[in-house]
This record gives sequence, C-alpha cells and structure tokens, in this order.
Amino acid sequence: MTDKLVVADRILTGFDARGAPEILDNSALLIVGDRIAAIGPTETLRRDHPGTPEIGGRDYVAIPGLINAHHHVGLTPFQMGATDQPLELWFAERLAMRDVDPRLDTLFSAFEMIASGVTTVQHLHSRAPGDQTAVVGRAQAILGAYQDIGMRVSYSFALRDQNRMIYAADETFIEMLPPDARAPMAAYLGGFALPLDDQIGVFRALRDIWADAPGIAIQIAPANLHWLSDAALEQAARLSEETGAPMHMHLLETPYQKEYARRRTGGSAVEYIDQFGLLTPRLTIGHGTWMTPDDLALLAERGACLCHNCSSNLRLKSGTLDLNAVLAAGIPCALGIDEAGINDDRDMLQEMRMALTLHRPAGHDAKAPTAAQVLRMATQHGAATTPFGQDIGRLAVGGLADIVLVDWKAVTQPWQDPAIGMVDVLIRRARSGAVKTVLIGGEVVFDRGQFTRIDRDEIHAAINRALNRPDTPAEAARREMAAAALPIVRAFYSDWDIHSE
Repeated sequence: MTDKLVVADRILTGFDARGAPEILDNSALLIVGDRIAAIGPTETLRRDHPGTPEIGGRDYVAIPGLINAHHHVGLTPFQMGATDQPLELWFAERLAMRDVDPRLDTLFSAFEMIASGVTTVQHLHSRAPGDQTAVVGRAQAILGAYQDIGMRVSYSFALRDQNRMIYAADETFIEMLPPDARAPMAAYLGGFALPLDDQIGVFRALRDIWADAPGIAIQIAPANLHWLSDAALEQAARLSEETGAPMHMHLLETPYQKEYARRRTGGSAVEYIDQFGLLTPRLTIGHGTWMTPDDLALLAERGACLCHNCSSNLRLKSGTLDLNAVLAAGIPCALGIDEAGINDDRDMLQEMRMALTLHRPAGHDAKAPTAAQVLRMATQHGAATTPFGQDIGRLAVGGLADIVLVDWKAVTQPWQDPAIGMVDVLIRRARSGAVKTVLIGGEVVFDRGQFTRIDRDEIHAAINRALNRPDTPAEAARREMAAAALPIVRAFYSDWDIHSE
C-alpha cells in the first residue's frame, strides 16, 4: 500500500473533552500503511513529502469513518417478507423469511453502509442453525465477505439458551400451538438449540481463526435477559473477564421485555445483570429503551455504554429512548441502524439526522441533542463499543486511517449560510451521494460511486437470481409455521400489563 496524502478544506479530527468538534482548516493527513502518520497544514505536508499521491483537495471535508454499532443482517426483513410488526410478533413473522447466501447477504448491506460513510460495523449474528461446525462456517462466510469488500467488522454470535420464540420456555410455546403445528416447530427450534458450551466454542474458534486479521475482531453478545438463563449470564460475564473481549447485549428494547424482567427478577433488568458481573466498561447495552433513571445512574456508575437504535425502535413500535436523559447522565452512547433504517436501508447519515430530530421535546428550554453529540455517537462513542477502541472513531496520529471524504459543494449547493457550523450542516444536509471517497485502513474502498474491490451490480444480480424463484419446501414449511405461530404469540402477550410503572 503506497503512502498518500488526504487533503481537505476542513478536517474534523474528533471531539475534545467537552464534546466540542475539533476542526482543522486547509489541512492534510499523511497515510503510511494503514495508519495516520502525520496531520498538518497541507502545504507543510506537501513540502515534507514531495511526490506523495493525493486524494481529495479543494471543496472536500474529511471526517472520521462512521461506526454502525448495532447491525444484524443484509437484505432487510421487509425485503424478505417480514413487515414492521411489534418486535414480539415480528419474531414469529420472520419465520417466513427466505434463505439467502450469507456472503451475498452481507455484501448487500456492506455496500449501503460504506456508501454512507460507515467504515466499521458491529455485526451481531442473532441466530444460525446446526452444530458448532455449521455455525462457525456461516460466520466464516460473513466475515470473509467483510474482508473481501475491505470493511472493518466486530463480529459476535449471540449467546442464548432459552425462550427462542416467546418470553417463556420453548416447550410452553410448542404446547400452545395447534397439534399439527407442534412437531414442525419443535424440529425448527431444535435446530437452534446449540449447547451453550458449543456457542462459547464458536467465539473461541473464531477468535483463534481471525487473531491476525487487522480489520476483524470477535466479541461476545449475551443476547438478552429473556434469552439467557442465570447460568448463561454468569458464563458470559466470566468469558468477558477471562478474555477481555467487549460484550454487546440487547436489553429492555420493548415494554414487554420490561414486564418480563419484572416477572423474572422482581425489579430492574439492569440491576439483575449487574449481580452477575455483566455491567462493566466492557458492556454495551443495545436499545435500553425502557431503562429507568435509576438504571441510567447505575449504567453511568459502572462505566458501561449504550447503543441507540432510533429507526428500529420506531419501526417495531418498541418505544422512544430518552436520549436526552442518557446524554445528561454522561453515558457514552453509540448509534446503530439495527436491521434497517427508516428508509429500509443502512444510511448512517439519515440515521444521525433521525436521532437529531426525534429527540427534540416541546418547550423553548427543553434539552435536545446537538449535531456534535450525534456525530460523536456515530464516531468516538461507537468506537468505544468495539475491540478497536481508540484506534478508530477519530483522526489522530497513530490511529487507523478510516476516513470519509465528503463533497462539500454537493452538501451546500446552491448556497449555505457560512455562519452555521460545519457539523450542523453535515448532519442536517448531507446525503449519501455527497460521500465521494471512503478509506478503511488507508485503502480506498469506495470512490465516486464505485467500490474498488467488488462489483456491486454483479452482487445485486446474483441476489436477484438466487431469490427470483418459488419457495423451497423448507421455506414453504416455515411460511405455514409463521401463520400458525403469529396468533399464538399475540395471544400469549394479550394480558401483559405493559403500562404500569
């Protein structure tokens, strides 16, 4: 990889201790290998490094690569036939989704993320059937796809050992089904019943396989309170302490999950997992929509992180996180697109704009997030939720060269009042089309609408060929299971009191 200069009118290097943007004018970054070797005035770096190839130039703004800190699949559930049901019903409807090759699936969403400036993704692999060898094989296909396109990824296979369809035992759910639907559902759920020791074996195997891959890291994902027995919660905490690997755990995503926690623990889900040693600076809670002020205080005290999934919460009727309370508590908060954003894609610029806009309560003096806080969520705080830590999320000498060049004319045409700050304009007005060049580890992986390693049109055509067919027998059987399961799932939750404090 040759040295290069990344040149821009303005470079956002990161945020200071108070959260204020740090911006350099008429500056450049010297890239040597996969890291930033120097930052300084453009003319100084040109003089000191004559003949070094340049990227960017006039009318460009450079920012740190964005981080999608919570992601699951490629083709969206909506594309694959699952509408925007409330989460608990959505689990049942997703049974009808069709099978897709994991490499093609991963590349589809990677294209969308990179094109909107995302350089690192937290890939939370929620479920995969089969034994340990099969699960590792599927993970390998996903990780290989990220490696091929050049995207940085933190991967985890979600640990779960119970309650795979409703917030009760699998056996309870199966007995609730019509008699002729019980055996197919039991067989289906049994395909995902990998013993917990083997699930931990998946983590260890992948960590060994990818130990020397610079753009790939493996972490731990205890799936959610309702999906984990007490023994599993304890093992997840012990595994993280032993290995130092970060954890990412869904928690309190919906009011039904809050009620489940009350029934199981008699109180707070956050306090409960703290008893097992899970609530540490290594933990990120995904969603956390229904946390109480006491939960937030405990999260802040323990130094854990939160990941806000704004569009997902809206689409699945999960509720609205009190983001302003999270920010006021000083909790590092990342941003994730989850299954898909509000436009059914993976546009992080749109997701930032959604988070900025949604959390603006009525009243002249009511607190609301700033554009700088939201961009910090998608960069520096997102980095803190991954094993890459201080190496990404900001542009600093010695850090990884994950850089996004934005065409500022495309953002501001035909005119933009210069009195409004750069970060405010970026979050309010930038669209994916303004992202001109994306570097990951110093390599240009996207430039002027084209991916440098993989042909997007070819992958899209391959996906179309793979899915433009009748259902397979297995897919047809799952559609029948979904139809049988959905009314049973709805009935199960019909008497849950989700409105009590």
